[in-house]
Amino acid sequence: MLNLSHKNLDVYKLSKELVKEIYLLTSKFPKDEIYGLTSQLRRASISVPSNIAEGMSRDSQKDISRFIVISRSSLVEIDTQIEIALSLNYLEENDITKLDGFIVRTFQMLSKLIKHYR
Repeated sequence: MLNLSHKNLDVYKLSKELVKEIYLLTSKFPKDEIYGLTSQLRRASISVPSNIAEGMSRDSQKDISRFIVISRSSLVEIDTQIEIALSLNYLEENDITKLDGFIVRTFQMLSKLIKHYR
């Protein structure tokens, strides 16, 4: 594997933990959701660290910022999809305590990073 600087970022590490948590939670979803909400949540979660990595490999601050914004947008998508999963009773509030912490901290860290590169 490549030894790149983005792998040292706390927000990158945290976003990978978010992916794990999403996979654990979605494994409890009904099997008929495998191509629906399960897939959407998993793809959105993978998008967060992927866009951090891609952004940090760019040469200009404008490009870096753009990818970090995309990463944060994926995080907002996850938040929305979790609300939907709760309303469908696929999850309960106590199921998402750890996830909620990941989402809030990651959002804050990404927002700081965006400000830094603008």
